[in-house]
Amino acid sequence: MLQEFKAFIAKGNVMDMAVGIIIGAAFTAIVKSLVGDIFNPLIALFTGGLDFSGWFYVLDGNSYASIEAAKEAGAPVFAVGTFIMAVINFFIIAFVVFMLVRTVNRIKEAAEREEAAATPEPEAPKGPSELDVLLEIRDALKDRG
Repeated sequence: MLQEFKAFIAKGNVMDMAVGIIIGAAFTAIVKSLVGDIFNPLIALFTGGLDFSGWFYVLDGNSYASIEAAKEAGAPVFAVGTFIMAVINFFIIAFVVFMLVRTVNRIKEAAEREEAAATPEPEAPKGPSELDVLLEIRDALKDRG
């Protein structure tokens, strides 16, 4: 069983997956910072500082100054604004990831085109030309006749 486990871990797929998870975690931090520190302030600038995170309903009937105060009091909170902000952030993150993947794919395609252009085309196989074949056929017909 230990040998099987070693063989499993040594396979390229497992190592690729591990590297992907690590890079993905680091990439997540970058994208979250890009959205939170760059895009959200720009959106707030254009929307006059509109922030949905303060939109909430307390389900116990009491009134609280903020969602944090309601949560500290242990009140059940229906946080509509937090959900809306999460959806908006999702779409921003999805768009940023789309743009990054698109850029990487274009760079990759350009590199593949350059590589294909640099690779010489294989030479045509050496052999008799069309004229040589026709002359052979003519001579063979002469000999028969």
